Amino acid sequence: MPLSRIDPGHYAALFVAKAERLRHDFAALALPELQLFASPPLGYRLRAEFRMWHTGTSVDYAMFDPADPRRAVPIADFPPAVDAIRALMPRLRARLLTDDALRHRLFQVDFLATLKGDILASLIYHRRLDDAWEAAAHALAAETGAQIVGRSRGQKIVIGRDWVEEEIRVDGQILRYSQIEGSFTQPNGEVNRAMLGWARARAAGLGGDLLELYCGNGNFTVALAPLFGKVLATESSASSVAVARRNLAANGIGNVALARMASSEVAAALARARAFRRLKDIDLDACRFSTLLVDPPRAGLDAATLELARAFANVLYISCNPATLRENVAALAATHRIAAAAAFDQFPYTDHLECGLLLQRRREDLPAG
Repeated sequence: MPLSRIDPGHYAALFVAKAERLRHDFAALALPELQLFASPPLGYRLRAEFRMWHTGTSVDYAMFDPADPRRAVPIADFPPAVDAIRALMPRLRARLLTDDALRHRLFQVDFLATLKGDILASLIYHRRLDDAWEAAAHALAAETGAQIVGRSRGQKIVIGRDWVEEEIRVDGQILRYSQIEGSFTQPNGEVNRAMLGWARARAAGLGGDLLELYCGNGNFTVALAPLFGKVLATESSASSVAVARRNLAANGIGNVALARMASSEVAAALARARAFRRLKDIDLDACRFSTLLVDPPRAGLDAATLELARAFANVLYISCNPATLRENVAALAATHRIAAAAAFDQFPYTDHLECGLLLQRRREDLPAG
């Protein structure tokens, strides 16, 4: 995204245009009134990654022109980022300019921040990190108050901690999360808050138990679990499951069973087509699933997961790709209708749009999930 596209004066019109494209693309699927959740026009990104461009003993943050991907464009500021990142950027660069141990063969810097104000910088190198680097990194952390992680091939050094702490107020409650360096987190904090609030409003009153696929670090699990009797949340990444356990414990949530499983494996388990040792401590027969929550990657749901979804009375679908979302909803159209819809502008000034749909079963005589 070139910085030249970032103009707060144009933001509202750009978001409306994206929403209109979504309405047009879903017209054949009887899309209901679309709720729109805009982003702050500036200061919205909690993550930012920059190549470091070296000229002699100087170094700058750099982005690359999409029209000429080989041309580096040095930048001094990044207005889309939250204040914590924008404040750290010049302080870190000033330290790099005077400290060869930190600057030498530094390839990339990744920033991770939270709405709470916590911040971490990952410094990525094309060299082995030594004692001199570690001493300089300790001084940098003490000076800036940031968590610092140094990375090179086969090496990771943590100064402080390798996670940031987040607090998000939703429906008058504070939800607490640890967000690990190098793992996926929602990039737009205020829009994530809106997504959690929308999902809670749709889930309120559905009752029964919840099956969640692609739970990640528990972003939605923490927010929705109190609205259901029991929750089975699954995720294929072992590191994400570990963070989800930490986040559930931090919020005092005890009605969630977590399992490291792909969505297709969950479908096989619920169809009793295959037994999994990872589910040996979970009584599937005792679950009365009313709702399926999915937040899949851009490829959307596979055939097995779509078949699983057909059996659920309610499907809460969070999507980062309207094209595959449309394909999946069309595949479910014989059994489910769209009961509620929302558009979330996670990535202002781009063509990307996050969507939320509540699908509800058309015929009450279909079996429960």
